[in-house]
Amino acid sequence: MKSQDIRNTFLSFFGDKKHSIVPSAPMVLKDDPTLMFVNSGMAPFKEFFLGNAEPKNNRIADSQKCLRVSGKHNDLEEVGYDTYHHTLFEMLGNWSFGDYFKKEAIAWAWELLTEVYGIDKDILYVTVFEGSDDADNLAMDQEAYDFWKALIPEDRILMGNKKDNFWEMGDQGPCGPCSEIHVDIRSAEEKAKIDGKSLVNMDHPQVVEIWNLVFMQYNRKANGSLENLPNKHIDTGMGFERLCMVLQGVTSNYDTDVFTPIIREIETITDKDYGKNEKIDVAIRVISDHVRAVAFSIADGQLPSNTGAGYVIRRILRRAVRYGFTFLDKKEPFIYRLVDVLSKKMGTAFPELKSQKQLIENVIREEEQSFLRTLDQGLVLLNRIVEETKGDTVSGEKAFELYDTYGFPIDLTALILSEKGLKLDEKGFNEELQKQKSRSRAASEMSTDDWTILIEDDVEEFVGYDTLEAQVKITRYRKVTSKKDGEMYQLVFNLTPFYAEGGGQVGDKGYLEDTHGDVVYILDTKKESNVIIHFTKNLPKHLDETFKAVVDAKQRYRTECNHTATHLLHQALREVLGNHVEQKGSAVHSKYLRFDFSHFSKVTVDQLREVENFVNRRIEGKLPLEEKRNIPMQQAIDEGAMALFGEKYGDTVRAIRFGQSIELCGGTHVKNTSDIWHFKIRSEAAVAAGIRRIEAITNDAVKDFYFENNRAYFEMKDLLNNAKEPVKALKTLQDENADLKKQIEGLLKDKAKNIKGDLKNELTEINGVQFLAKQIDLDASGIKDVSFELGSQFDNLFLLFGANQNGKAILSCYISKELVASKDLNAGQIVRELGKYIQGGGGGQSFFATAGGKNPDGIKDALEKAKDYLV
Repeated sequence: MKSQDIRNTFLSFFGDKKHSIVPSAPMVLKDDPTLMFVNSGMAPFKEFFLGNAEPKNNRIADSQKCLRVSGKHNDLEEVGYDTYHHTLFEMLGNWSFGDYFKKEAIAWAWELLTEVYGIDKDILYVTVFEGSDDADNLAMDQEAYDFWKALIPEDRILMGNKKDNFWEMGDQGPCGPCSEIHVDIRSAEEKAKIDGKSLVNMDHPQVVEIWNLVFMQYNRKANGSLENLPNKHIDTGMGFERLCMVLQGVTSNYDTDVFTPIIREIETITDKDYGKNEKIDVAIRVISDHVRAVAFSIADGQLPSNTGAGYVIRRILRRAVRYGFTFLDKKEPFIYRLVDVLSKKMGTAFPELKSQKQLIENVIREEEQSFLRTLDQGLVLLNRIVEETKGDTVSGEKAFELYDTYGFPIDLTALILSEKGLKLDEKGFNEELQKQKSRSRAASEMSTDDWTILIEDDVEEFVGYDTLEAQVKITRYRKVTSKKDGEMYQLVFNLTPFYAEGGGQVGDKGYLEDTHGDVVYILDTKKESNVIIHFTKNLPKHLDETFKAVVDAKQRYRTECNHTATHLLHQALREVLGNHVEQKGSAVHSKYLRFDFSHFSKVTVDQLREVENFVNRRIEGKLPLEEKRNIPMQQAIDEGAMALFGEKYGDTVRAIRFGQSIELCGGTHVKNTSDIWHFKIRSEAAVAAGIRRIEAITNDAVKDFYFENNRAYFEMKDLLNNAKEPVKALKTLQDENADLKKQIEGLLKDKAKNIKGDLKNELTEINGVQFLAKQIDLDASGIKDVSFELGSQFDNLFLLFGANQNGKAILSCYISKELVASKDLNAGQIVRELGKYIQGGGGGQSFFATAGGKNPDGIKDALEKAKDYLV
């Protein structure tokens, strides 16, 4: 059975069981601060389990894209070395929100596996929670055991401990016992030697878990205790790739048709064969897995970057590049060429791969080129480290600097060192790595108390589209403590005028005022699992009162101006550059807006002017806001509204229209485009291959911009003696300055020649070395020229020059290359050591290096110390 048929069969089966079949949610999470990516099938449905929203259907089934590369669920380093772990994987799941429970979940799982898919019952094992005698004091899941024993012999029902058979969403939240279904696909000979039940949950590559049935019935509180959930839920997850392995009769996920087309393409591109060499096989598995994770992430709107989720994606891609570089001898980009076969294979089930194919290829190619340049640079730096190393071991601190600062992989460092007959101080490296992790953990460490419920209220209404003030009650609150922010409080109201951060727009600020006149400031507003949370430094004194909630009107107004401008900017870019332009991200603040969009070349000055004029004409046109709330998604699309890739939309949406600009948007906007006053682009640049970024301002920020420019203009004109044509006068000054620079350069060269003639006569011999340490009146460039000219005339030369340049100290060291080898001298190491006298530092190559410092008075001591290197 082909993988596409396996997926469709699953969805059809549960569709017949009255489940609503929903598409996979975007893998990149935008409204859940507790997760970077969807890492399990249940993540998109957290709000239902937490009781923060009501599902349209109490029975749901889907195939969800998941990514496990960070945090508690981290499979990255195992990927490629075994045959069943992946970064990106599909999780087939069926869900019940307060509807059916254990009996149906177990019966349907067994029916699908054994009757529909036809898996032999004799190769299946199931596990049941055995209970615990710890603080939770949980009993064995007898109910699940009884349901299973009606379907499978009891000797194939295994007891599982809390680690394997009690599923928890995190340190807090919904949880419950689970039953796992494992399959034993070993050969008959192997089964005769070892009983399969002894290999369950023992990481055997052919005895693997394929389906986990979670029975959500408890809530884990902050103090660690459990309480019963109001409703019992079912959350199941079946590994699609593992199921394909079983049904296609192979013993590796990579031998299924999910991966074989990608592997064949890698073989063709690299001229390497899969299945003949273990190191090459690992590399091919790594690349075939990682290209899927990166491609799906980009399609869902997450580009590689240096922070957060973007850093995770960059790390995955760089791991793939590194394996290709090291084991497949690929020194040029090639992974982007795999996107074509991936989109052909999975584009039917996930159409975003086809629609975003060109963007995905361009981003991956650019990232490959960038990292290959990093590897080249790293090789140069590593060679320098090797040159400076005394003995046969490279320090872990140096290796960590190469890894942390330059992104050079540590395993590649170790491999290259071993080829040179050197060792790596792995202990020292790991100590430095642990220090960094400890710093990161400490910075992000946070503890969250349980919610204190004041009022039972399931519905929190947002009224901020229509008003900036409201009478509210606090329904619940909790304390959150972090190293970054200290002690904060999170408040939830029965209704709120505060807009929660989302869709690129920042959260509102403002204040709460009670009937006694006491005020608590709202510092930020965010949404978590469909709940609007208000952040304060202090807890209100009278929690049970009614408060006046007031949004900061000035900040909201400025933010609305910028948000509406992003809609007009999007329309303008599509009009000027073409309909290929799509929004790829935005940030809407009160002071500025940032807009990322797909386009494959630099936007010209004329095009930017045209875009700016387009937006300003709409502002001058005084277009009114036309808003439609809670309309069916398809109706909005039919009326021309634009939906963004990577965004999660419900069955009903909000459509925002200004003239011909129509977009699905939950943010706040001005009532009329004239409120924006004016739109000004501040910058345009590339942020990734095929992705450009515009930063712009509106309203008060534009007024400030023009005021500052006007002030700067008159200051410049004053400096130019109030010239009638200041631009022409400035150009004349530039030309005169350039002529003077040429004259100065000529004079300095003549000066250097004269100094060189004098310096020849000052060389002294120390132990067979021509030596000179002297302070001279030249800049760094002149000192370098003199040093190398002297070096071309004299052998065995050791020079140390100092100079005072405008109150800054310079030290430059030149050593003949034959001395570097014969005397074990290193100019870079010497200037670093002598740099302490001038309160600075520096470095360079073994034969020439320069240091800079802030203490010119120390030059004399440094020059006197130079002789010590030769005696």
